[in-house]
Amino acid sequence: MISKTIKQIIKNALAEDIKTGDITTEAIIPGSKTASGEFLVKQEGVLAGFEIVEACFKEYDDLLAFIKYFPDGAKVMPGTVAAVVEGRARSILTVERTALNFFQRMSGIATLTYQYSEKIKHTKAQLIDTRKTVPGLREIDKLAVKLGGAQNHRIGLYDMFLIKDNHIEVAGSITKAIDACKKWRDKKNPSLKIEVETKNLDEVKEALNCNVDVIMLDNFEIEKMKEAVKLIAGKCKVEASGMININTIKEAAETGVDYISAGALTHSVKALDISLNIKMK
Repeated sequence: MISKTIKQIIKNALAEDIKTGDITTEAIIPGSKTASGEFLVKQEGVLAGFEIVEACFKEYDDLLAFIKYFPDGAKVMPGTVAAVVEGRARSILTVERTALNFFQRMSGIATLTYQYSEKIKHTKAQLIDTRKTVPGLREIDKLAVKLGGAQNHRIGLYDMFLIKDNHIEVAGSITKAIDACKKWRDKKNPSLKIEVETKNLDEVKEALNCNVDVIMLDNFEIEKMKEAVKLIAGKCKVEASGMININTIKEAAETGVDYISAGALTHSVKALDISLNIKMK
């Protein structure tokens, strides 16, 4: 089921592209013509976003038929036909780019997420995303992460306390920042969790004494990360963050952390190569 937010994202994307009309298609393609379009995957990857793609076409022309051949999260090889759309040729051509933009990006995120997850599946560590998403597309990007096999971290600034270095600088110390969050939480929403970012073992010790839910180890070298995990000793959850990439994630996971966050899943992802090949009927 697509959320209201995603429905609005789709409407905005179509309006951005079409505005007053697809003049090239209107000039070339008679309104009575029908066609079918095959979504052809051109590289190995993980598919994500079928529901979004279908919604793009249905939003513009609800008479179009969309048939998917795989579920979200399916691993496919080059040459795979992932789905077919059928109906008015004009409608298919007009929506083509918007639908592909979503499909390619979401599948790219899901593919990268799967690759990262495979590196740490032998450990207890859970891969999580960050807020490093395309502005306005956060729900889409985070959905793609889930479809790729990882978990979402906080969605925004409103659903979890995350005390970062700048908060600590303004507050005066980790302890003062945590105390302020606890007072706010006790008055307004006791269910919210508190996470604090640390940069060295002294900060880890201070955060541990404040009884938080999660301690983030920001840009810790592997040996220091091991020391921090040993120091925390299960008293709260531990997140590794910073310097995480496809080559370093395995070693970080093997230190015993509970979570590993990777901004690369959404901020620098490469779209999966998918095309839409149209045939007139």
